[in-house]
Amino acid sequence: MTSGAGSQGAGAGGGAGERRYRRQSAALASIPIASERLRRVPAPPGRPLRRPASPGTPSCPTPGTMSAGGDFGNPLRKFKLVFLGEQSGGSCVEDDERNMSEHAGSSVGKTSLITRFMYDSFDNTYQATIGIDFLSKTMYLEDRTVRLQLWDTAGQERFRSLIPSYIRDSTVAVVVYDITNLNSFQQTSKWIDDVRTERGSDVIIMLVGNKTDLADKRQITIEEGEQRAKELSVMFIETSAKTGYNVKQLFRRVASALPGMESIQEKSKEGMIDIKLDKPQDPPASEGGCSC
Repeated sequence: MTSGAGSQGAGAGGGAGERRYRRQSAALASIPIASERLRRVPAPPGRPLRRPASPGTPSCPTPGTMSAGGDFGNPLRKFKLVFLGEQSGGSCVEDDERNMSEHAGSSVGKTSLITRFMYDSFDNTYQATIGIDFLSKTMYLEDRTVRLQLWDTAGQERFRSLIPSYIRDSTVAVVVYDITNLNSFQQTSKWIDDVRTERGSDVIIMLVGNKTDLADKRQITIEEGEQRAKELSVMFIETSAKTGYNVKQLFRRVASALPGMESIQEKSKEGMIDIKLDKPQDPPASEGGCSC
């Protein structure tokens, strides 16, 4: 009897323990693993799960894809400026290309203008440009941001055959002459003709008289430069890359004349109300002498 009762008690205790174990197992089984829970979350109605972007596709706007007006997706507009001008003389060691340094005053200053604009610096020990040099800078204007691609061409005759291909797809041609060198000024007409041959009228041309810091050696007056620009229907400005005079103004004027600026200026005028402050004229009196 005792052993039977003991076995019955053991059996009852074992059954209770087994039931408790099953309840705990069922409770544990109802708790999903974190990673499984994340995988099982359905997407909200109408919003599919976001897939990773393919290589090369940005998932958010990159620098330069937001315009000045805050429009995402509009890429930063780029404009090509090609700098042209005659090498204005001076002694240059051409037979040894490892030593192409020129004496001061032997070039019109295309590279100097670009360097002043890019880095706000000037160096008297510039070397002659060999072939084509390229620099790029972003300009922040009042109503938009543009990137200027500056192509610095060599003024030497042996590199002349390279230049037309760079003029061909340019937006702006900056033709530079040295105000202390008459030949460089006379050659500007030829450079402008080359630009018009390649681009027709679909190009902005800026005539630049450089080296105003050498006023005591001036051979071309500002009036002569203005007259030449008027005859050729181009823009005109005088600068000094050495002192920085008018260099920023040169690029600002070019940027203001770039394609698309007119439409932006028109958009800025939208929504404006024209208020006339002039007092309206009184209506003429009727024949009866009463204007009421």
